[in-house]
Parts: sequence; structure tokens; C-alpha cells
Amino acid sequence: MKIRYFADTDTLYIVLSQKTPAETQDLDENILLDLDEDGQLCSMTIEHAKERVGIPEIDYQQIAA
Repeated sequence: MKIRYFADTDTLYIVLSQKTPAETQDLDENILLDLDEDGQLCSMTIEHAKERVGIPEIDYQQIAA
């Protein structure tokens, strides 16, 4: 997974897989979902990220299996 934040546009881009998006769907006017050819989520774009997801308060934790 890769998470990129573009401060100049307040856009958060989350890549969940290396597959090429085949379709983009609007979840709402500020969230775009990229789906691969099998309809699986491969990336997400969130506009106005500071107010939508609390940038820069992102916390990452890896939990052991």
C-alpha cells in the first residue's frame, strides 16, 4: 500500500494494489474509487483530505498475525 498526500491540492491518494484501474466511480463529490478489471478496489482519491480524514493525524500500525 502507498499513501501520498499532495498538500498543494489537499488531496490524499491511496494505492491498494499494483493493478491498473479499469474504471473510476464517484463515491461522492470528493471521493473517487478506482476499480480493476475484476471490479476490485485498487486505489482511492480523497479531495479536501484535511477535513475528510484528519490529515496529518494518520497513524499506521502493523499487527502481528
